Amino acid sequence: MIEKGKISAFQMGVMMYPTILATAILTVPSITATYAKQDLWISPIWDFPIGMLLVYVLLKLNKLYPEENIIQYSKSIMGSFMGKTLGIIYLFFFLHNSSFALRQYAEFLIITSLPKTPLFVVMGGMTLVCSFAVKAGIEALARSALVFIPLFTLPLLLMVVMLLPDMEPRNILPVLEKGILPSLKGGFFLMTWFCDLLYLSFLFPFLKDRKKGGKWGTILVIAITSTMVITNLATEFVLGGTTQIMLYPVMNVVRFISIAEFFEHIEAVVIAVWVTGAFIKISIFYYALALGTAQWLGLSNYKSLVLPIGFLQLICSIWVAPNIQQIAHFFSMAGTIYFPFIELILPSFLLFVALIKRKYKDKCPNSSNIR
Repeated sequence: MIEKGKISAFQMGVMMYPTILATAILTVPSITATYAKQDLWISPIWDFPIGMLLVYVLLKLNKLYPEENIIQYSKSIMGSFMGKTLGIIYLFFFLHNSSFALRQYAEFLIITSLPKTPLFVVMGGMTLVCSFAVKAGIEALARSALVFIPLFTLPLLLMVVMLLPDMEPRNILPVLEKGILPSLKGGFFLMTWFCDLLYLSFLFPFLKDRKKGGKWGTILVIAITSTMVITNLATEFVLGGTTQIMLYPVMNVVRFISIAEFFEHIEAVVIAVWVTGAFIKISIFYYALALGTAQWLGLSNYKSLVLPIGFLQLICSIWVAPNIQQIAHFFSMAGTIYFPFIELILPSFLLFVALIKRKYKDKCPNSSNIR
């Protein structure tokens, strides 16, 4: 294996939690409210089975090919030519997805706190920092996630508690006024975040306690769903029907926090949460791209590719969209087909083919000698 590091199943969960939620906590309330209105808090619940299905598919694939990720077992399942073709499709997807994440990070910082800073500088700084983490390997990424996870989760919990005096629970009434269809629509457009669980494929091979992979995968999906539900509820309780017209509803929500007219204007806390979460998210995407590229090319080391890929990622993040509104439009329109197809349907198809091949091999043990 190119990567020799080992992580625990708990570390895997800690790494993936902010990888999914870093961008979700800021934009999900607005996107889901557009379709689900006051039922936006129900939408993440509909995606819980999708997350569990993807974890199950990746676990089964890992059981069949314990030392391989999706770039490698695509070739093992589909053969050399088709596997290589599928591998390059995934590599282009990883580049595209990491470019989106990097651009979203930069756009948010520029809009909220660095309006005069060039986009290239903000993205270049994050790319450089992430490149050091990626080059250090999977164990370094896991340890950095353990360090940053309290900075990501505790402020969110404290903000929800401090917003309690400003919450109006009646804002979510009437529940299911128009049936379940609006909340299902919101869940459909929310599915793109759950599909990023595909990156578990790059973490499962490095688990030192593989028997706990399913347990922590399940806990991860429950934690992601619960966080989205709580975030959507808190936003709707405070903002009501105006949630859907705001680009970053959470930023508007925290402006309501005021304790004794002393503790207020804590938007910087949201920015800190965003930066720590974005660092982990971009690093995981960056790592999967660098490692997968080295494996696809048949190299013995991925570290020599880290800086060139970082530069390519930086260029693509400028090209990927003209502004944050276009990114949001892509995620809510074409992204609802693009991400599930690449991250859910294709892995499920690979598992189906792998199981058929395994069944045929068990029935015909001498089939390898047939010409």
